[in-house]
Amino acid sequence: MPVETRTPLAVAAPYGDPEAVERYGPVFGVTEVTALDADLTRQHPGEPHGERITVSGRVVDRSGRPVVGQLVEIWQANASGRYAHRRDQHPAPLDPSFTGTGRCLTDAEGRYAFTTIKPGAYPWGNHENAWRPAHIHFSLFGRAFTQRLITQMYFPGDPLLAYDPILHTVTDQAARNRLVAAYDPQLSAPDWSLGYRWDIVLDGPEATLPEPEMTA
Repeated sequence: MPVETRTPLAVAAPYGDPEAVERYGPVFGVTEVTALDADLTRQHPGEPHGERITVSGRVVDRSGRPVVGQLVEIWQANASGRYAHRRDQHPAPLDPSFTGTGRCLTDAEGRYAFTTIKPGAYPWGNHENAWRPAHIHFSLFGRAFTQRLITQMYFPGDPLLAYDPILHTVTDQAARNRLVAAYDPQLSAPDWSLGYRWDIVLDGPEATLPEPEMTA
């Protein structure tokens, strides 16, 4: 699945600047969205390495009404903390069975769901001993192209959350908490994957906030 940039590039660090790679979103072309697009573990002949997870939630507006038929796109690093992109030269192994991009459409209740691999942390050169916590990038277009939201979902209990300056550009604690998914055993698949729930609010006082690169 090819990827290309949709936002300006930063100057790359000597090892390839994974922060710049984060700004690359998936571009799938004009094709129908299929179930395979939402299961990142079945897009290649081999089995990907890492912890299999299910991420699901609802996309709603400020009044809690479901946003139906919404295109939700994700991209992420693999279990070793490396993106499948030529600009990422982080010395961690690539996984030939994991591309790290997916998409789906929300259903009549505004619900989306992905099966994927929990991404790994990686160094990003922002400060001494700087590591980005595990996260998944989300892109949604809302009810119009001009309403596009690009944001990041984090995982509960990650010790790196307290040290991540990108997450802490969100100064309101409640808003920051809303960027962290919740473990949900009802979303877990027995003997297959752990489940995480993460709802997305497109507008209003409790809106899911965009990643800081998109606020400039």
